[in-house]
Parts: sequence; structure tokens; C-alpha cells
Amino acid sequence: MQTLAYGSWPSPIDATLAAAHDGHPEFVGFVGDEAWWTEPRPTEGGRRTLVRRKADGTEEPVLPAPWNVRSRVIEYGGHPWAGAMRPEGPLVVFVNFADQRLYRYEAGGEPRPLTPVSPVGDGLRWVDPQLMVERGEVWCVLEEFTGDAPTDVRRVVAAVPLDGSAAQDRDAVRELTDGRHRFVTGPRLSPDGRQAAWLAWDHPRMPWDGTEVVLADVAEDGTLRAARSVAGGPEESVVQADWAPDGTLLYVSDRTGWWNLYRLGQGGEGTAVCPREEEFGGSLWRIGYRWFAPLASGLIAVVHGRGATALGILDPETGEVVDAAGPWTEFAPTLAAHGSRVVGVGASPRSAYEVVELDASTGRARVIGAAHDDPVDPAHYPEPQIRTFNGPAGREIHAHIYPPHHPGHVAPGDELPPYVVWAHGGPTGRSPLVLDLEIAYFTSRGIGVAEVNYGGSTGHGREYRNRLREQWGVVDVEDCAAVAHALAEEGTADRRRLAIRGGSAGGWTTAASLTSTDVYACGTILYPILDLVGWGSGETHDFESQYLETLVGRLAEVPGRYAERSPTERADRVTAPFLLLQGLDDVICPPAQCERFLARLEGEGRRVPHAYIAFEGEGHGFRRAETMVRVLESELSLYAQVFGLNPPGIPTLELAK
Repeated sequence: MQTLAYGSWPSPIDATLAAAHDGHPEFVGFVGDEAWWTEPRPTEGGRRTLVRRKADGTEEPVLPAPWNVRSRVIEYGGHPWAGAMRPEGPLVVFVNFADQRLYRYEAGGEPRPLTPVSPVGDGLRWVDPQLMVERGEVWCVLEEFTGDAPTDVRRVVAAVPLDGSAAQDRDAVRELTDGRHRFVTGPRLSPDGRQAAWLAWDHPRMPWDGTEVVLADVAEDGTLRAARSVAGGPEESVVQADWAPDGTLLYVSDRTGWWNLYRLGQGGEGTAVCPREEEFGGSLWRIGYRWFAPLASGLIAVVHGRGATALGILDPETGEVVDAAGPWTEFAPTLAAHGSRVVGVGASPRSAYEVVELDASTGRARVIGAAHDDPVDPAHYPEPQIRTFNGPAGREIHAHIYPPHHPGHVAPGDELPPYVVWAHGGPTGRSPLVLDLEIAYFTSRGIGVAEVNYGGSTGHGREYRNRLREQWGVVDVEDCAAVAHALAEEGTADRRRLAIRGGSAGGWTTAASLTSTDVYACGTILYPILDLVGWGSGETHDFESQYLETLVGRLAEVPGRYAERSPTERADRVTAPFLLLQGLDDVICPPAQCERFLARLEGEGRRVPHAYIAFEGEGHGFRRAETMVRVLESELSLYAQVFGLNPPGIPTLELAK
């Protein structure tokens, strides 16, 4: 064991390795007996491809570069593909990211477009497809821009012909709903084909605030009639609805303060299937997320938990849940069922996300795809701790603490380690406790990481989420600071060497922390929100365009609050060095936010060491390997310069003054 100062430990986890393992499999489904899913390709321009697992157990990418299976509906996208097995082979439809058209693909052929390109605004977009082979259609969500503004948009449930007749003809797309709701999810057809159900909600609500379950009759001609709301409401969030094999409509609602599973009765009442103070759902950031999947046997596969999530099999008659045995401590909100087989995506602090199959009849779980393979000796992985801290007014704050860790190095006994507080995005989201090589990149060099699931995060019930109502920029900042202070006070972290970092809403929390506290010596701000007035008055996309009404308050009623909390308006208070990172194609948090902040900083005559790096071809969240390499190395260089560290082999980030 060698003694070296924190931050100078040599690590086999370099930025290239971390970037190559960024992202994880998503959006699982069955095509006949085969399990399929999407997978990232960071070294191929950050695209996502479809992968199929054949009957012989081999994995095969379905689409070569440059095909990119990813939707832009509500900008965050959602489930981008659907498939069916026919005697001649699989028939698949998918959304291609570059043009957002829906394509038809059959093995051995080239993808053929099913939908047209629109010259208006950002065009036509599609998500959450459901194949109706017998009808010769695919039913999905259509997002159509009607003008050039981000909010000039309508969304409906639509039917696209599978014969390609709509590829050049918008009128050949059959609209199934009337557009009365601003947001909808894809329809789910009842087992007898006579009813369809989907979710809907409207501004200013976000889907974790209040949604409705809409039920409609399917006429013989394929039209939807007598659409009516059967569950949910303005203060009740339903995040998934689907049909059991016996024709019962199941849905996940948080009417009790926890997302639990319900079944719709004959009289329209909802009966709890498994009432518990834990979550059987989560924040619906992407259309088509699935936390439950009904099985042919009547059992239900569920992703559930409090803080963390497990994959279990629920017996709706007894309310008993039996969880899958295995190393996974976290499951993503994607499930598919076929017979007694359930496919999901699971991970743990020692393994990245992989495709897991659970046999509900035997209880056996195994990895069937994207299997985790240790790229380095796992002795270099961090050893996280699940912690609960006390915040202002005695409120609980949940966090994951990753101390510095290296199998061959320790620091001098009198030295305390530097720590970086990680603020997750959303802000209505959370940080899962899983292996992340970006975290390991720092911990294996002697820099601790503290992931804070501040008030407003999911996983701990609606009351915990609601802490952030009108308190964004206050509660999140206070909770992150409380964790940082606690780590310093207990002797875990060096009080003089604390940093904060985050992307998107986490970028907001980082910038707000640097402009309102003196806790941190520096910070890394990634694709952030910095100007509330600009962001809340037309500078972002439609989905989140009224999000601030909940997070901050109505602009017309509390304009002073918008100005008071915005880092752009408080640029004169920045004293700590910072790194600002931005994608130039970001329409959610556009570059104008960063440029305005920097202009205000320079206008105030502030001579704060900082660097601004903007990346062409990157949007909201970085996906290209070369981008992620530069981001990680630049971030580490910032900490090295501010904390007095000496990490070997890291390019020096030039800080302007």
C-alpha cells in the first residue's frame, strides 16, 4: 500500500474508458419470443441502436450507423420502437433521430419511411408506437409543430399506415384523438380490442403533478369514441396504465402520497392492489416508461421500492410481492412480458445496467443482454454508503456517499479528502445507486463524491417531492449545502476543498449554490438553467415551458422571486472558480443562458477564474465519446488547480480571469 496525497492516485479508469461505458440499455420489448432493446454507441457519434437476442442466445445489433433509434417528442423522447414476429421474420417500426420519421424495417432490407417530413417548425415527431399488424397500422403519439415557436405544437394519438402511403402524404395519417389535451401517451388496446386507454395532462401541470387516465371505445372502423376520464386528476399523478389479460385496466396512481398500483372496477372506482408506503412508479420524463407489466397468468411484474428499486412479481389477489434474487439493487422503468418471461434493465453498485430476464414461473433471474463486463479490476470501484442527513428544520435528506477508494493507495493520515457534491437533474428525479465509471473516475484518484437526493427528488413519496414547490433554488441549495457541511463536520471531507457539480436542473443548483453560499471552493456547471425569466418566458421547449409555476411560482405574481434566485441576476456574487459546459444544439437549456450569464459576469467586472466550453453537435446531455472525455478531464483539471491536487496525465484546463 503506497501513501500519496488525495487526488494524485494513479487510476486505470481514464476518461476514455468512462466515456466508452456511458449510457445503458433501454426500452426493452419482445418481438415474438425474442427480447429486443436499445443500446448506446458513444463512439459512433452517440447514436442508439436496436439490439435483438436471438433464440440461440446471441446478441445482434439490428441497424448499422448512422441509424439512431431515438425520439424527440417532448424533447426527452420515449419508447422509440415496436416489433412483431411473422413467419417471414420480424417486422419492426422505429423512430430515426436525424429526421424524426417513423420507419419500417424487415430483416435483410433497408428501412423505409412511413411518415412524411413537415416543413413547419421542428416537423412531425413520433413516440410510443403500438403495432396493429391486423389493422395494417401503427398507433402512436404524434407531436406536430404548427409554427416556429417552441410552444406552437399539438399532440394527438394517431394511426400510421404500415404500407408507406403516408410517407409523402400527411393526410394519410389518421388522427384518433382531437388534441384537447396538451400531452398524451401512446394508447394501450384491451385484450378484446374494444377499448383503448392512455394518459393525458395539460399545462401548467407536469406528469408527476396531475394526469388523467382516458378510456375510449374502439369502433369497428378503428376510430376512438366516447373518450372519458376514468382516473387521476389535477392533484393525482397517474404514470402508467395497461391492461391485464382478463380485461381489467390497471394503473399506477399517487393518490395516497405514494405511487401504488390500482385496478379499475366495473363501477369506475379504483381499488388498490398492493397498498404500501413505497413507490411502484416514478417521474414520467419519457413517454412509454413502464413500471409494471401484466403476465398471462394474472400475476404482475413490478419495479418498486423506497429510494432504490427492485424487480418483483406481484400477486394481485394476495398483494404479496416476491422480488427477483440476484445482485441488482436498481431497476430502470422499462419492462416487457411474454408468457411467464419478464425482461427489465437492472444494475448495482458493482455492475452497470444490463438486460435481465426473470422467469415468473420458477423465480430464476439471469442476464441475457448487455452483460456487465468489468473493464478494470473491480477493486477500483467505489464503495458507496447510503446515508440520511438532517437538513434545515430537521428535514431528512437522502444521499449516497462515495469515499475515495483505491486498492493500492492511501492518503497521509492527517489529510482529509476533497469532495464533490453531485446535484441530479430534473429536478423531479433522483440519483440511483449504481456503478458509474464517471464517479469511479474521481474516487479512484482520491476525490470523494456525494450524490444528494435533495428535497423534491423522487423515490420517497409525494410529500418529499412537494418540498420543492415554489422552493427551487432554496431547498435544493440548502440540502446540498447541509450534506457538504455534515461531511466536513464529521471529519469525512476537507471543509476547504468542497466542490459542487450538476447538469440541467443540477446545473441550476450548482450555479445557484455558487451565487448564494460560500460552501464550495469551485463548481462544474453543465447545460444549465441560469436565467429564470428567460427560461420561463419562451426560451425552452413546450414540455417544461410552465414547469416554473410549480417550482418557483407564477412569473406574473412573483417576478421578484424569479430575479432574486436567478444566477444570471446574481453573477456579481460569484467568487469561486467554475467550469461551464454547454451543447450548442440544446433546445431545453439553450446556449443563450450561458452567454447571458457570462456577459453579466464580465459586465460586473468580476475577475473570477473560469472556463466556458461549448460543443457543436451536442444537445441536452452529452452523448459523444470525445465530448465526454474532454468534459471529465476538464472537470478534474479544475479541481486539481483549485484544490492543489496533482493527478497524473491530465491536460491543464486554461482558466480565464
